[in-house]
Parts: sequence; C-alpha cells; structure tokens
Amino acid sequence: MSAQTSEYEKRILEDRKTKDKNFRKGKDSPIPKKERSDFTGLVYFPIDSMYRVQAKLVRDTLQKTFEMKTSTTRLPVYRVYGKLVFRVKGEECVLTVYQSMDLLRNPMYKDYLFVPFTDLTTDESSYGAGRYMDMRISDNEMVWIDFNKSYNPYCAYNNQYSCPITPAENKLPVRIEAGEKIYKEH
Repeated sequence: MSAQTSEYEKRILEDRKTKDKNFRKGKDSPIPKKERSDFTGLVYFPIDSMYRVQAKLVRDTLQKTFEMKTSTTRLPVYRVYGKLVFRVKGEECVLTVYQSMDLLRNPMYKDYLFVPFTDLTTDESSYGAGRYMDMRISDNEMVWIDFNKSYNPYCAYNNQYSCPITPAENKLPVRIEAGEKIYKEH
C-alpha cells in the first residue's frame, strides 16, 4: 500500500485479503477443495469512492412476502423492506431492499437486509446472476451503500450452492465498476 492509500481503501483491502485467506483455507469456503491449492484470490474492480454513495431509504409500508427464485428449486421467503434511492454517475437509481424471513428468526441476523443487483457490467466483467450487498436496519432515512463491498454469491464459485437470483427490478442502468469481478468458470 502506498502512502497515498486512504484509511477507507486500507479497510477494504484488508477485508479482501481476509476473504481470500478464508476462501483458500477456511472450512466453509465455497471454492471446491480440489481448486483451493491453486486459488490465488478473487479479482476486484479498483476501489473507487465514487461508488460509495448516500441513499434515501424509503421503507415499504406493506412489506409483502414472496418466494425468491434461486439457482436451484429452493424458494426462500423474503419480504420487501424498502427502496434505496440514490445517484451514481449522474443517474438516479433505485434498488429494492429485501429481508429474509428465515434470518429474521435468528437474533444475530434479525436486522440484516439483502440488496442483490445487476448492472451494465453483468455477464461481461461481473457475475451473470448479479452481485450482493448487505446492510443492517437503521433508524436513519439516509444511509450509505458501498458498491466497493459488493460480492458474488457462493454459486459463482461452486454450483453446489443455492443462491437467490437478483429480481429484475434491481437492474441498474449504469456500469458499477466496483466490488468483485466475475470468477473464473468452474
């Protein structure tokens, strides 16, 4: 890291280093065991603070539940928690935020929110089924979202996993050149 590296960049780089180590050696790694010895790390877009944006969180008053499609026949139940409204690259964008009904029952994850998305890099330089971001419930109307922390679902590394498929409503009209890039074909 250079002397010019900000604290923000250092935290993200450290998180990426830890994730690579866990994917290479962790017992819960999604990387198939036969590939782990050759695993050199994930590939990321460069860190760019332009992709850390403030968003208005508009809570959904109905919070309807639905079965989210996955990469398998599994249909986990989610509810619409709200919408994130923000600007990136001069474009107004909206992402729906979801809450897992299964995780809601777990005290450690009762405030966990799920934000899957696709963008104009999808299927080109980022994973074809989309990428994910995590959030925690906040009392604030304005929240920060950081696409530099966006990540691929486990099924991007190993088709033995069942991963939620990004709903069509969460396709962004811009290129999000931040976060994880597409992983090699498995």
